[in-house]
Amino acid sequence: MGSQLTGAVMKKKGFYLAVIATLLASIVVGLGAYTRLVHAGLGCPDWPGCYGFLTVPDTQQEIAHAESLFPDAPVEVDKGWAEMIHRYVAGTLMLLVLMIVIQAFKNRREPDQPFKLPILILVLITLQAAFGMWTVTLKLWPQVVTAHLLGGFATFSLLFLLTLRLSGVHRAKVPDKPFFFLKGLAVLSLLVVIGQISLGGWTSSNYAALACPDLPMCQGQWLPPMNFAEGFDVGQDIGPNYLGGQLHAEARTAIHFAHRIGALLIIMLLVLQMLIALRVSFKVGGSVGSMVRQLMLLIMIMLTVQVGLGLSNIIWSLPLSIAVAHNLGGALLLLSLVAYNYFLFGGSRRAGA
Repeated sequence: MGSQLTGAVMKKKGFYLAVIATLLASIVVGLGAYTRLVHAGLGCPDWPGCYGFLTVPDTQQEIAHAESLFPDAPVEVDKGWAEMIHRYVAGTLMLLVLMIVIQAFKNRREPDQPFKLPILILVLITLQAAFGMWTVTLKLWPQVVTAHLLGGFATFSLLFLLTLRLSGVHRAKVPDKPFFFLKGLAVLSLLVVIGQISLGGWTSSNYAALACPDLPMCQGQWLPPMNFAEGFDVGQDIGPNYLGGQLHAEARTAIHFAHRIGALLIIMLLVLQMLIALRVSFKVGGSVGSMVRQLMLLIMIMLTVQVGLGLSNIIWSLPLSIAVAHNLGGALLLLSLVAYNYFLFGGSRRAGA
């Protein structure tokens, strides 16, 4: 079909910084999940410090002073460190992104050198810092916690996209025909996975992960009592401490059930996409067909792992290691779809884009 990889060329300036930032972003996502799952989101009741200190107070004198400042928030050193380490690493990532932006500005006139994308990432990670502050000041309000999680995933994905853009691999444009329908499915799959990640964030921020403790039914029923109006009420009051959740059992069940239905929809959609991709790729042949098959294999591996982790969370009642891995698995599934869409819609871009 005349569309094939043209091989790798010299990596663009900023590539290695982007790789390091992407890896660091994965750590931030993992630490964020860990902090949330060990209920350490309010391990430091203030921001950006911890009880007024730059580190977690740990001596008797420091703890006494901290608790005099925040009498309603007794010091828990372990939770404080979980929160502060997350902040330290996130702050390091912000500095690294700033370095990427400075380098992109210096090289903005070079051919096919991304500039707008690094700016977007810097804006996003700055907004993430604000959401990190609001997570604490609004006492884990689910809307902010979910937005903070989505912002982390978005930062991770865009840094990965930037890494692809700077990798120096040039591809001829994949033709619309016979890839038109496949491209549409790829975009749809990406959007549906983003929606499912949003549901996962809402499930976690409302402490609904164990609302259905059995499989394949939920609470021994195919359709247990559920309250979708309360479960998806985005107008929840600001003010209560949401640590541990404020919703009734039927509302949490509705959230968990919706997350399960979303998982089934993703499985069906990605299996359909795989079947169509295999048919089209073998018809086209060549390096384009081979790359489509390799990327679809990666997507299906990520999907299988993610489903397995989700089931394991229910079977073993949300063990910490598996729950954190499930968060990272969602991020990696998203990245595999970003790579797939990047390939299908790839080709040369204007300098500065």
